[in-house]
Amino acid sequence: MDAIYARQSVDRSDSISIESQIELCRYELRGQPSKTYIDRGYSGKNTQRPAFQEMMADMKRGLIGKVIVYKLDRISRSILDFSSMMDIFTRYGVEFVSTTEKFDTSSPIGRAMLNICIVFAQLERETIQKRVADAYFSRSRKSLYMGGRVPFGYRLAPAVIGGVKTSMYEAVPQEAEIVRAIYRLYAQPECSYGDIVRTLHANGVTKRGKPWERSRIADILRSPIYVQADLSVYQFFSQQGAVMVNDPSDFIGVNGCYCYRNGDGGQAQPPGLAGRCLVLAPHAGLVPADTWLQCRQKNWNTGQVQPRQKAKNTWLAGKIKCGLCGYALACKHYAGSQRRYLLCTRRMDAKTCSGPGTVYAGDVERLVLDELQKKLALFPVLHPRPSPALSPEAAALTAQLTRLEQEIDGLTQRAALANDTLLGYINQKILQLDGEKQTVRQKLARLEKNAAKSAPPIACRLSRWEELSFEDKRQITGLFIQTIRVFPDRVQIQWKL
Repeated sequence: MDAIYARQSVDRSDSISIESQIELCRYELRGQPSKTYIDRGYSGKNTQRPAFQEMMADMKRGLIGKVIVYKLDRISRSILDFSSMMDIFTRYGVEFVSTTEKFDTSSPIGRAMLNICIVFAQLERETIQKRVADAYFSRSRKSLYMGGRVPFGYRLAPAVIGGVKTSMYEAVPQEAEIVRAIYRLYAQPECSYGDIVRTLHANGVTKRGKPWERSRIADILRSPIYVQADLSVYQFFSQQGAVMVNDPSDFIGVNGCYCYRNGDGGQAQPPGLAGRCLVLAPHAGLVPADTWLQCRQKNWNTGQVQPRQKAKNTWLAGKIKCGLCGYALACKHYAGSQRRYLLCTRRMDAKTCSGPGTVYAGDVERLVLDELQKKLALFPVLHPRPSPALSPEAAALTAQLTRLEQEIDGLTQRAALANDTLLGYINQKILQLDGEKQTVRQKLARLEKNAAKSAPPIACRLSRWEELSFEDKRQITGLFIQTIRVFPDRVQIQWKL
């Protein structure tokens, strides 16, 4: 029995249809009976095609004596796959015929010509792949809409960017406010993904009619689409190794960002943000840069959504450790007891640490508060650090500093390939740029010094400690104390000051 094989990956006007392929193959048979195998919507890059696999199975059962295709690339575009396929054809004595190329697989010349053609078929496939990837990469760098699911908080609106008709995101007021609320909640130190989900559920807030999940919350909190990108966002992504498409001066705290893979096609991507491209988007962001960065740093390196345990029994939680093993001390409040106990978590889990003995949380809290008051008595007033928000002058200087550093890095890389004459010019240019960089740094230092002088002092008094909320106590402790280690005979405090 003769077999006709036809394949078409995409039905387009410039592509020959399945029906036309079959008709031409039947003409080659001159009216002989045949069985037709058809794969619609499958690429020729591999052999994972149902009709092709069925044909090969029939061949191995001895049911097929000849395979006819319209063109070579209809059956395979891979050199390796085609070579394996021809070995099977030869083993089972099956003749292969291409109606367009007119190959005779019974002769060495015919087999050689067949292999040459399959090389060019694979080259064509890889060229198409590269062309598509390059076009995608080029469009993405121009801030054009690249398709995909529209993120929560936005809808699509028609736009023209650089003379190209495209789409852009437009904020949906009700959804945008929910996004801002999610960021405000997560910015709180003890708030977890689960806390946000429970809060939204308790208030009857859904995600376009569906209940919220922690994974969707995590997606929102990691996405740069929502940030009002300013220079601090530029610096964050640049330090993480991302390729910055826009100039630093374009980051003015208004637009969101797109983060894309680079243009290396199928190349494996490094973990994190290294090698990815960050492009300013045409739409306006929803979340201030400082809040977005605070949330991004909080969930940084979180590979999956994991439950978080909130502090509730002591404001020392997260700071207090076992002095013997370094593991955290858990605060336990047992029913029927008025006292709270600090227990070594390593002793609780594995019994591999003797622990600091019987330690009451109240006693340690009073001791830490006394030491905190003594420490702060040495500083009648503290001047706050200047706000991270940059003045226009400081922002311009920082952008200039970034550009100078990029120029110096570029020249340094070119120096490795330069001849002696060009190397001399490069060295002179680097010295000039370095002088400009030092001048800019001095100006920034003066601005920071002036900002520190003008900041109002903060009185360091803890006289109203008992009136503070639980979270306020935790935040104050976090500002001044690095670690508290409890030994069987003493308590050791490591200060940040």
